Amino acid sequence: MSGAGDGLLSSVGRALAQALLRGVPGWAVRTGLALAVLLVAWRGSRLLVEALREPVARRVHRRSLSLAVVRGVRIVVLILSAFVALGVYGVEPERLGLAAAILLAGAGAVLTPFIRAFVDGLSVLSDNAYEIGDMVELPDIGHRGFIELITLRYTKIYTLDNTFLVVPNEQAQNRDIVNRSADDPRTWLSLDLTVTYESDIVQARAIVERAAEGVDGVVAGGRNIRIGSARYASAPTCVVESFAENGVALRLFYWVESPYAQLPVRSAILENVRAGFADANVKLAYPHTRAVFDE
Repeated sequence: MSGAGDGLLSSVGRALAQALLRGVPGWAVRTGLALAVLLVAWRGSRLLVEALREPVARRVHRRSLSLAVVRGVRIVVLILSAFVALGVYGVEPERLGLAAAILLAGAGAVLTPFIRAFVDGLSVLSDNAYEIGDMVELPDIGHRGFIELITLRYTKIYTLDNTFLVVPNEQAQNRDIVNRSADDPRTWLSLDLTVTYESDIVQARAIVERAAEGVDGVVAGGRNIRIGSARYASAPTCVVESFAENGVALRLFYWVESPYAQLPVRSAILENVRAGFADANVKLAYPHTRAVFDE
């Protein structure tokens, strides 16, 4: 009895469904099916991106390139689903291709900026001048920050001022961008000081060098660091830069282990220098005027 009852209910359900469909226009059914295809493709493409993200990242070591590959896969899936949806709606493939060709020809002027941006994005990704997570500097506007995202249209920079800076890839191709996090994150910096002519210059240079060596984040010594074909001492080095109007100009060259905390390191060095000079025969020079009166 149970089996017979289930069969009866199934037959009644099919009969009701057919009765309802007879009253629905064909275009409405096709539209519903096409929308269902698009919705499934939209959701399925997101799930596919989540599934491919880690495997692609393991094979493609550059994060920006792996993200571009995953996004490209999703775009391809959505485009194919759009063709399938149009086919379900009843559009013939020949007419669809002709319509696409006419649309592209008519919208060529509109699509030109997007195509140019796409080409610039491919150039940025292929040049590998910077990567997500690198610290970069834009000298023309005086901003520093970290690369947050690289897409085919723009590069997103998270600045040290706690703001976002979006640089179109077309501009990124035509402006100077200094990468502070290249293959070797160690960065060579300098610090200028001026001491009085009455100071002990040899002692002043030694104090400045020790002041830098005692700061966390400063490379205190070791093997020379190579830049191109040249090699530079890794330990802090203080030299006499020039004889200025109000004292002897010194310049300290030092390496920091990473470019991410330059200002705190510089501040700590200055504090150590001031404390070292206070206990020695060294005085910081400052501009002053001597008035001489003629009787």
